[in-house]
Amino acid sequence: MTNKLIFSAIGAMIATGNSADAQEVAQTHQKPNIIYIMCDDMGYGDLGCYGQQFISTPRIDNMAAEGMRFTQAYAGSPVSAPSRACFMTGQHSGHTLVRGNKEYWNNGNLNQYYGNNLDYSRVGQHPYDPDHIIIPEIFQRNGYATGMFGKWAGGYEGSESTPDKRGIDEYYGYICQFQAHLYYPNFLNEYSRSRGDDGVKRVTLEQNIQHAMYGADYLNRAQYSADLIHEKAMEWIDSQSADKPFLGIFTYTLPHAELLQPNDSILQAYRDKFCECEERKFGGDQGSRYNPTDIAHAQFAGMITRLDQQVGEILDLLKKKGLDENTVVIFTSDNGPHEEGGADPAFFNRDGLLKGTKRSTNEGGIRIPFIVRWPGKVAAGVENDHMFAFYDLMATFCDIAGIENYEEKYRNPKLENDWFDGISIYPTLTGKGEQEKHKYLYWEFHETNMLGLRMDNWKMVVKNGNCSLYDLATDLHEDNNVASQYPDIVNEMKQYIRNEHTPNQYFQVTIP
Repeated sequence: MTNKLIFSAIGAMIATGNSADAQEVAQTHQKPNIIYIMCDDMGYGDLGCYGQQFISTPRIDNMAAEGMRFTQAYAGSPVSAPSRACFMTGQHSGHTLVRGNKEYWNNGNLNQYYGNNLDYSRVGQHPYDPDHIIIPEIFQRNGYATGMFGKWAGGYEGSESTPDKRGIDEYYGYICQFQAHLYYPNFLNEYSRSRGDDGVKRVTLEQNIQHAMYGADYLNRAQYSADLIHEKAMEWIDSQSADKPFLGIFTYTLPHAELLQPNDSILQAYRDKFCECEERKFGGDQGSRYNPTDIAHAQFAGMITRLDQQVGEILDLLKKKGLDENTVVIFTSDNGPHEEGGADPAFFNRDGLLKGTKRSTNEGGIRIPFIVRWPGKVAAGVENDHMFAFYDLMATFCDIAGIENYEEKYRNPKLENDWFDGISIYPTLTGKGEQEKHKYLYWEFHETNMLGLRMDNWKMVVKNGNCSLYDLATDLHEDNNVASQYPDIVNEMKQYIRNEHTPNQYFQVTIP
């Protein structure tokens, strides 16, 4: 809303004697801004502030020193698309429609040329349920400017769920997470409401398509997507002001494979750090679009340090613009560490002493770094062990923005069950009010046929219908299955799983 419109609305309200409403409109611009930075496949132990010894992350570490660092924060799922769906929908993976990385690029035709490079004519993942509201739609309806930069993964091109149709004012990035396997892609996607775009479109990267998609010539490509996306995000922040609140969702792709980046000072620093005997060679995987590398360790470490610098630049710009104190900045990862493209979690102790990696409902696949900075509102230098998951963030964001009764307002009466599963962590962040807690947290993932349930310190992992029970208080690495010793606990947790799971024709799991 422009200042002109604000004053017009105030004038109309005063004329009708509605001074309370006039005051509410006048204060709209004072609502807190939110920037949510979700990186891709960063494990719990990949940051210095979470114990990482090999990789330099000074800016994110300082962000943690200036804010609150959580030790028991959980992703929505152990892979990308459903984890993002849990964040966007406020639903856990037993309720949300998107529960896996169902691709639509392989249903399209490989018939679109970029130079001599053949690519898909349609790309993307399974759409979010168009009948269930998502976070940017809520915020757009409540007067926020909304921008998203990075991976979408909430619908394929031309579907009913693309950024332009789901509450995003400005978008730039990968609408398809498979396309994000190339850091020097043939194209990216963009949408600008202010420019008058009628939908998401492709942007051809002309300097890239002059060279091959795989092999030695690929290294001659010049347009690095992680930098392009970050530049667009920075331009968007720079266009914001204190006159209107904004929500920025920055779904950066670093450090997801492929392990590749510009050969600049960041990479060179790590080339010298790891000797030949410690380096890792990766021969490539053309089908997955992972190009080969002889320095996988250096590439991976450099990608995290590059991300760290980008986070620092975001914080610096907010401060420069005078928006720092009224902006909540969150940093997290979409799931646990990956082993793709030559990545080596064991070398970096990426799992932070947790068992499992991406695609697992063990702790290493779903426990993630989570840092919140909000000067003057969130206490600095605090480590917090409150247990929550991504589906709690819709409720939290609404509390931050002062959006009351969001469930009642936005539940769709046409649906038999329009689930909202979250509990706001706003009391934990601000110290205001009493923090409500979940009785348990729930996950399911069809690809590995795994489920997970955490209840206090009890953790149940179900694989192919078989239950294992762990006491995380004494067995954080989930090594000792004590299911036979606690049959009552097992039966109780089984019942919770049966209560939470709803059938889904696209993503099926075995319920115990």
